[in-house]
Amino acid sequence: MTAPGRAAAATRAAVAPRAAVAPRTRGQAPDPALCGPIEAYLDELRTGRRLSPHTLDAYARDLSDYLEFAGHHRLGSWSEATPTFVEAYFVTLARRGLAAGTVGRRRSSVRGLHTYLVRRRATDSDPLAGLVSPRNERPLPHALSIAEIELLLAQPQGEGPLALRDRALLELAYASGLRVSELVGLARGRVDFETRTVTVPGKGNRERTVPFGRTAAAALSAYLERGRRQLEPAPRTEAVFLNARGGPLSRMGFWKVLRGHARAAGIATPVHPHLLRHSFATHLLEGGAELRAIQEMLGHASISTTQVYTRVESARLRAAYAKSHPRA
Repeated sequence: MTAPGRAAAATRAAVAPRAAVAPRTRGQAPDPALCGPIEAYLDELRTGRRLSPHTLDAYARDLSDYLEFAGHHRLGSWSEATPTFVEAYFVTLARRGLAAGTVGRRRSSVRGLHTYLVRRRATDSDPLAGLVSPRNERPLPHALSIAEIELLLAQPQGEGPLALRDRALLELAYASGLRVSELVGLARGRVDFETRTVTVPGKGNRERTVPFGRTAAAALSAYLERGRRQLEPAPRTEAVFLNARGGPLSRMGFWKVLRGHARAAGIATPVHPHLLRHSFATHLLEGGAELRAIQEMLGHASISTTQVYTRVESARLRAAYAKSHPRA
């Protein structure tokens, strides 16, 4: 089966009625007439908007949950979904104790589905048109301090292949701000040492070129010349970063590497892969980089996504003022 075929099969499985798996409720299984439109919507997201498999999985999980709720309430078609029905679904999400971010994403997924159904004339009206979404301000992204970053990057010691890999991995992650998927999916042909840049496809296949510094270049060069060859004596993959068995390093593999070195560095803050990306952006802003430049390096489609880092700076300024000013 081709990759698109596998993706389509996975999508269909994700939106299959949950009553056949392990439903949380004892209601009726969803009407088949509800499943088809969801599959069509997800297919449009995959082929039209070219969303990543990870993002598609999130949409599929969200809409599978909504589908289960519809089956419990015996909806025969999406045209029967009223504003009251949709609002009742959102109330159940809150009662289940889901995180605000998860509830917000579910709202977005359900809104997208009904907008699609109206656009395709599968329903006459959008039940969410009159519903006001709660204003959930995005949480401020946490960043490590520069001192913590220095401690973290100093952890991979020695000249063994895994130590060389870890040093290059962490240095490049912090130097470029790449997403985890972009980092572990980086191919050797996408690294240019002459210009010290990497080229990555990014979200929606929007290709971008990101610079990295001399320290990261030295660590990456040492790994490619001495470490990677030991991990993969016979060329099998173009992936830059390999695991101990010579295969491409996975997202979970990177998380384990990061967690281990953070623990060794004595960093008390919970560390996750995206934290290096947040630290990259925050430290650039602190150093005087323009927001537009940071937006391009991060690969954000909208400047509003990047502007959250200005709120980080504002929060720090307010904290400093409150601590230092005699009339604060």
